[in-house]
Amino acid sequence: MPWTSRQARAETITVTHWGGQFYGVPYAVAMEKGFFKKNGVDVTGILTAAGGGTAVRNTLAGGIPFGEVSLAAAVQAINAGQKLIIIGAGAWSVADQMWLVKKDSTLKGIKDLAGKRVAYTAPGSVSNMLILMALKASGMTPQQVNLVPAGDLGAIISAVGSGAIDAGFSDELIYAQHKDLVKPLFMVRDVLDPRMMQTVMITTSEYAKAHPDIVKGLVNARREGLAYALDHPDEAGDITAKAYNNPNVALFRDHVRELVKVNYWSDGRLDYASMNRMVEGLQITGQVKGEVDWPKYVDTSYLPAGLHQTQ
Repeated sequence: MPWTSRQARAETITVTHWGGQFYGVPYAVAMEKGFFKKNGVDVTGILTAAGGGTAVRNTLAGGIPFGEVSLAAAVQAINAGQKLIIIGAGAWSVADQMWLVKKDSTLKGIKDLAGKRVAYTAPGSVSNMLILMALKASGMTPQQVNLVPAGDLGAIISAVGSGAIDAGFSDELIYAQHKDLVKPLFMVRDVLDPRMMQTVMITTSEYAKAHPDIVKGLVNARREGLAYALDHPDEAGDITAKAYNNPNVALFRDHVRELVKVNYWSDGRLDYASMNRMVEGLQITGQVKGEVDWPKYVDTSYLPAGLHQTQ
C-alpha cells in the first residue's frame, strides 16, 4: 500500500547527474507513471548536480530536501556536521563505470596513467573514490598521477577529446555516444569488485521528523518506479530518454537492459559491505579514519516494510 499525505504539492528533488547518468531511471519512471502523486508527493522537477558536495548542497536547496547523492559525499557532509541522514540505497554497482582516453591515445591500461592528467567529476564524488581505489588496487598512488576534478561527463568527454586531459571518467552510455572520439582505457569492474554503493538517498533529520509521510512517499515512489523499470526495461529506456531530452532512444533501451542484467539499482535496502567498499576511497584520502559506524549515519525507518534490514 502506498503512503499518502493530505495533499500532493508540486516539488523538486535532487538526483546527482540527472540527465547524464542512470541513477535517475527509477525517478523518471515514477514521474511519468504517476507514482509520486500516488504516494502523496507531486515531484514535477529534478535538480541535477556534477557529483560530490554539489549534489548535497542542491539537495538542501531543493523544494524538498531530499536527494540521491554519492555515498562518499553523504558521509563527508555528515562528518562535517550537517544534520543529514541516509535513508536508503540507490545504485549499488559500478559495473558500467570506466576511464576513457582519446581514440588515438597510446595508453593501454591503468598503469600507463603515471604522470598523466586524469579526470574525475568532483571532489567526494563516486568517480573520485573509484579512481583512488583503482590506483591502489593496481599498486599505484594518487601522487603518481595528476588528478583533475573536471565537472560533468560532457565536460570530461570534451576535455579528453581535445587532449586537455589524458584520461577521464565515464560510463558505457556516454562512451557509446562518442565511440568516434574516445575508447576505454580500463573498466572499473576489471580492477575492483563492482558491488559498491555508488549513491544513497538522503534528507535532513529535521525534515524527516517533521514530514515522515513525504519522505516515505518519495522512497516508495522510487521503489515502484524501479520495479516498473525492471519489468519494462524498454519502456523505462524510452521514458528516461524523454526525461533527459535525448533523442537516441535505442541507446537508452540498450543501456537500461544492461543495467537490469547487472543488478545496478537497489530497491532501497542498504548493504553495508558494498558501502564499506566505497568508503575505502575516503580512507585512502584520510577523510575518514577507521571504520564508519553506519547506525550513526543511517535511519532505515523510512523504507517500506520488508526493506529495513540491512545486508
